[in-house]
Amino acid sequence: MHPLAVALQPVIDATGAEIVRASDVTGSDVALIWNGDVVAGVRLPLIHGSLERIITVVENELGERLPMLARPGKQQAIRRLDELGAFVLRRAVEDVAEAMGISRITVYSYLNALHRRE
Repeated sequence: MHPLAVALQPVIDATGAEIVRASDVTGSDVALIWNGDVVAGVRLPLIHGSLERIITVVENELGERLPMLARPGKQQAIRRLDELGAFVLRRAVEDVAEAMGISRITVYSYLNALHRRE
């Protein structure tokens, strides 16, 4: 594997993407170019499963699973999920509420409090 691909591996793992060989790069992949040559590519993940990946990122950042967080931690998690774009996904509020063990009304309340401050 090319050193550029090796260096990007942690980012690729965190996003759910994958490295592909230079010969397998398609138009929808991100070409990794080194000294003018395509040395590998990054194949981005499908939208399916995105919310679960975002939740995992937030749990890793906060160091605890969402349902185990106290109220301030849940508010922080909602803020971070919002920053990462989780709530543009269909049914995200309902799915996040279920993942956290809170009501969707509580999620909306936390989101409204965040956006009132902006």
